[in-house]
Amino acid sequence: MRLSHFERLRPVCPRCLATRGVAVPLALGIVEAADTGEVHWGTLVCGDGACAMEYPIVDGAPILVPDLRGWMAANGHLLTARADIPAAMEGVLGDGFGPDSAFNATRQHLSSYGWDHYGDLDPATPDGQAGSVVRCLAAGLDRLGPLPAGPVLDLGCGAGRTSFELAARGDDLVLGLDLHWPLLTLARRVMARGEAVFPLRRSGIAYDRQRIEARFAAAERVDFWIGDALFPPFAPQSFALVAAMNVLDCVASPPALLRAIDGMVADGGGALLATPFDWSTQATPVEAWLGGHSQRGDDAGRCEAVLARLLTPGAHPQSVERLHPLGEPVDVPWTVRMHDRAFMQYRTHLVMLRA
Repeated sequence: MRLSHFERLRPVCPRCLATRGVAVPLALGIVEAADTGEVHWGTLVCGDGACAMEYPIVDGAPILVPDLRGWMAANGHLLTARADIPAAMEGVLGDGFGPDSAFNATRQHLSSYGWDHYGDLDPATPDGQAGSVVRCLAAGLDRLGPLPAGPVLDLGCGAGRTSFELAARGDDLVLGLDLHWPLLTLARRVMARGEAVFPLRRSGIAYDRQRIEARFAAAERVDFWIGDALFPPFAPQSFALVAAMNVLDCVASPPALLRAIDGMVADGGGALLATPFDWSTQATPVEAWLGGHSQRGDDAGRCEAVLARLLTPGAHPQSVERLHPLGEPVDVPWTVRMHDRAFMQYRTHLVMLRA
């Protein structure tokens, strides 16, 4: 955890925020390992004595989620996973665990996200294949125009490329927030070492270890924390820009995500929202899908129409209060690599917003 980000962004207790709607500042607790400007192992502690929740800092990443014990129980095996497994032995382990194992599901995630975020930096990648997330972000930033000074929040940052690109487009701090520990670990390695290392799927459960040089001039202004996009652990209106690239259909409550973004953006600031409306019950209950389950309703199942009303104050019971669309939404092609012979093509819906 970079102290520059901690001191400037002043995170608050996510538990108090989620349960009581109160922004209680966090303070540094124990510091077990640190160097100049960064804490690698330690804790952050809620300043309210009635709560006093301790949030661990693991390998430089503070874990700031409302249900800390629930997240730790679900992800403990990932937090303690070895990082020194040789590439060949990783393949042997993957064969033994089998295609339906959590081990191979994680490798697939790393393969798809790692390739899209950093594959365009590999000379062996054909032009225009990887890098959809970069192109989508650039399209939104170009349309959004000038923004006030201030830090930037990258919600659902995944493998981190968007955070580095946001830093390159501005001159302030950028924070990437995500719940996925392996992806955040990939992002933090790029930040610290200037290289992206991830398993790239050939086919079946055959993977190659990909290593791509990924050095970004503004990396010193980026940090990555574990956090819930529905409960960003910050005081209201803390950011000049909030980006949420393909996150809306990955949360339990899309309206809650919109309200969280609405609350985080400073007056005059902006937000970028991209989504292919690719609903899954693993992430979002059917009842919370934006139009994707109601073909007999007023919007005839059109996700875009429901989202537009949610982004129009007063047009929906759960509408945001401050954000408003800037210009017309655009559709941006987005390619996801599954393996050597399988690529999924999305049309992601990109909305530019101002507060």
